Amino acid sequence: MKVIIRDTKAEASIWAAHHIADAIKAKAAKTSEPFVLGLATGSTPIETYNELVRMCKAGELSFKNVVTFNMDEYVALPVEHPESYHSFMDKYLFNHVDIDRKNVHLLDGNAPDLKKECEEYEKKIVEAGGIDLFLGGVGEDGHLAFNEPFSSLNSRTRVMTLTYDTRVVNSRFFDNDVNKVPAQAMSVGVATVCSAKEVLIEGFSSKKAKAIQAAIEGPVSHYVTLSALQLHPNGVVVIDEEAAGELKVNSYKYFKAVEEAEK
Repeated sequence: MKVIIRDTKAEASIWAAHHIADAIKAKAAKTSEPFVLGLATGSTPIETYNELVRMCKAGELSFKNVVTFNMDEYVALPVEHPESYHSFMDKYLFNHVDIDRKNVHLLDGNAPDLKKECEEYEKKIVEAGGIDLFLGGVGEDGHLAFNEPFSSLNSRTRVMTLTYDTRVVNSRFFDNDVNKVPAQAMSVGVATVCSAKEVLIEGFSSKKAKAIQAAIEGPVSHYVTLSALQLHPNGVVVIDEEAAGELKVNSYKYFKAVEEAEK
């Protein structure tokens, strides 16, 4: 696992955006096959999306040959609802870049058969050639996507019942009313994310510090689903100084030294 530490969220977000852009360009230089990009929602990746949009508008990056798969979507929330993840992605990324809409994949939380929808989503990922890079965030309890504590590390896309704590955290998007937050969501599994060729996880602020510490320094455990990234051959965690606050001093120094040596 590689850990990138930047002073601020803004600096870490920009680093992540340029890392994604470099990966897209690197594949384009080698093959005409599309770059398959996994995407996340929530407040964490917004600044990264802002930088990707800026790069695209400046002619520094193109999404014309990029295929995307999002991590999750609420169940029974209308697509047009402002807090649906369909709406989120349009607002912060898709409406502002040159992506072909037929290459955009999001789970349908209103599908008549949710189990079948999840199974078909996994098949589409395989048919696309697998995900080249999956961008994600981490919850305050260390969860990855909507894979709450005690989710199987071998899990695949499925319907998840959200914990009360997760709904409370997300209530800030629903007028601070936890009762307005859907009780279920469809989510890629831990194994779905970790099957990507590269996984890039962002974690910012002191609220994420304990989760980051547990995922990086603690044991691999289904209690902290992000800890599964320890087993990934190409896992990257990008954090700001506040999120690094619970790491051991020697761990912090090690990650800083490794990055400096690789420059």
